Amino acid sequence: MPNAFIIANVTVTNPEQYEQYKKLSTIAMQAHGAEVCVRGGAVQVLEGDWSPSRLVMLKFLSMSQAQAFYDSVEYQAAKDARQGAAVMRMVLVEGT
Repeated sequence: MPNAFIIANVTVTNPEQYEQYKKLSTIAMQAHGAEVCVRGGAVQVLEGDWSPSRLVMLKFLSMSQAQAFYDSVEYQAAKDARQGAAVMRMVLVEGT
């Protein structure tokens, strides 16, 4: 069965408030078996006009596990905390 990845490009607009999102999203990740592959860090664009500010990549055992994380009560609390603190662009992709 292929793995699944949630990839997010985040523009943080309120760093202090975003800290609460990070705490709550960590709880959701731990509750739903996410493996953190990338969470922040330096970004170097190699091609194109993409200019991400903060990248996050989470690995899950399946698309359904990743979707369950996203739909969970725990992650809903994190999303609520993020309101007004960041612009989120997020995809779920199947991979190996």
